[in-house]
Amino acid sequence: MQMRALGRSGLSVPPVVFGGNVFGWTADRAASFRLLDACLDHGLVAIDTADVYSAWAEGHRGGESETVIGEWLKARPGAREKVLILTKCGMEMPGQGKGLSPAWIATACEASLTRLGIERIDLYQAHKDDETVPLADTLGAFQTLIRAGKVRAIGSSNYTAARLKAALDLSAAQGLPRFESHQPVYNLMDRGIEADLLPLCRTEEVGVITYSALASGFLTGKYRAEADLSKSVRGPRSVAKHMGARGDRVLAMLDAVAKARGVTPAAVALAWQIARPGITAPIASATSPEQLAELVKAATLALSAAEMAELDAASA
Repeated sequence: MQMRALGRSGLSVPPVVFGGNVFGWTADRAASFRLLDACLDHGLVAIDTADVYSAWAEGHRGGESETVIGEWLKARPGAREKVLILTKCGMEMPGQGKGLSPAWIATACEASLTRLGIERIDLYQAHKDDETVPLADTLGAFQTLIRAGKVRAIGSSNYTAARLKAALDLSAAQGLPRFESHQPVYNLMDRGIEADLLPLCRTEEVGVITYSALASGFLTGKYRAEADLSKSVRGPRSVAKHMGARGDRVLAMLDAVAKARGVTPAAVALAWQIARPGITAPIASATSPEQLAELVKAATLALSAAEMAELDAASA
């Protein structure tokens, strides 16, 4: 599978990054192991997770996803050298801490390393901006981790274009590590980053790995009427907002391209992103081998210029 450079980090990722939010949540330990094995077999060797996954589930405290990944790595000798581990800190870990203060970043990193059972995180990301902490303090804390050999490169997520630019400027001015990647919401239904954030990342050579790449499942075509909303464990609100004339246009075009190509609408939606200028890779999850196979198809599906234009027009 052809790899793509992630910013100036020196890291390379496949055209699709596997979203580990499902591990220990909608995929139990055994299912998670099967999915991770399949990722390795098919070349989807970048796994994105976060310390907070899956604190939102009843009875969970966070750390469940990282723990499962760590157990899998321990059970698969040699796998660590073949995969990239991308994780995050900053969201509230219930009863433990949150934010991007140097103290919490250090604590959170140690906890993630322990759960993952590894010595170094390949990409450590600020899960969301923390304006209560000076950017220099946050970047300095990441610098300490890099110098200690605990982190290879850093990234950001959920920053505005203005705040990301401020962080990049500060890194350049003070010799601090720079955010080599950014992780925003982006898909055929959510294209807001095209106005300012995506151009900034292209100019600054920051890799872009997008989340909610299938619009909470809407772009799979599974949700076409209000009666379908009960299928979503993520809550109907995140899917319902996409229903309407524009959503119908997008699904109709995805259906048409998918039928012509012999793939699913989800594979087409991801392939559209992969082909967009400035996008390094969408992040997408799966809970079954069949769904994962569609991610593999998306990673190698080259849409024509006409298909790209039709999808752009439908989602405008």
